[in-house]
Amino acid sequence: MTVERDELGFEAPAPLGHPARKGLPAGHEVGPRVGEPLPDFALPDQNGRIVRFHEDRAGARAAVVFYRSVVW
Repeated sequence: MTVERDELGFEAPAPLGHPARKGLPAGHEVGPRVGEPLPDFALPDQNGRIVRFHEDRAGARAAVVFYRSVVW
């Protein structure tokens, strides 16, 4: 298996030209900018309990980390 590294340093067994490795088109919105408030959202925690971002943090500051998905 050959693993190729793209211009951002991500490695995957899919060839560089493969559709699964395409990025977002130029000018595509990618989300809030650094320091901009996030919209409210709800997701399950590791126990299946729904966590509502703004409600459950009760005004406390929070860091949200997103990981780029992996091409298998």
